[in-house]
Amino acid sequence: MSRLRVNAFTLSLDGYGAGPDQSLDNPLGVGGEGLHKWMIKTRSFYQMIGKEGGTTDTDDDFAVRSFENVGAWILGRNMFAPSRGPWPDDNWKGWWGPNPPYHVPTFVLTHHKRAPIEMEGGTTFYFVTDGIHSALEQAKAAAGGKDVRVGGGVRQYLQEKLIDEMHLAVSPLLLGSGEHLFAGLDMLKLGYRCTGQVATADATHVMIGRA
Repeated sequence: MSRLRVNAFTLSLDGYGAGPDQSLDNPLGVGGEGLHKWMIKTRSFYQMIGKEGGTTDTDDDFAVRSFENVGAWILGRNMFAPSRGPWPDDNWKGWWGPNPPYHVPTFVLTHHKRAPIEMEGGTTFYFVTDGIHSALEQAKAAAGGKDVRVGGGVRQYLQEKLIDEMHLAVSPLLLGSGEHLFAGLDMLKLGYRCTGQVATADATHVMIGRA
């Protein structure tokens, strides 16, 4: 059965998944780049950017698992573009260049219509303007029985109790402000619990599932 998963979602110690003031120069907000130290050294990340090398350690194991059995993605607009409001033009096609790392149908949550964009490597971006339930329905249909990985809209899907499992990588870094994952969410009342944790030098990997 297709599951709705969150994988390799990195948080600061104070709960922020991105820093403040996201821009073209700061895709993850001010200070946000430091969150992903655990991942950018891994062989998986090196392969993602077309390089050889990288570590093959516990952090890499989690990175590898994050892409297994994924048939579709759901992204928030922040993960696709730095702009807000109506699309300024059709030239921007994502942060990753012509061959994004998704390699499956990828559904972007937005309030502004845009035609699908077919990229190299099997990624096609679809822009969903009618909410998280529509995006999930479309993503599950496209996934063909495989799992759907959520990279944006996580809070909304948690509020609706739709996330089946989560892997959070907690980085030993304080951001102070930005995009807070758990603000206003009572995870216990929503029916979630911690199912495991593994610590490395650069992150504590935490697994969350249904109680």
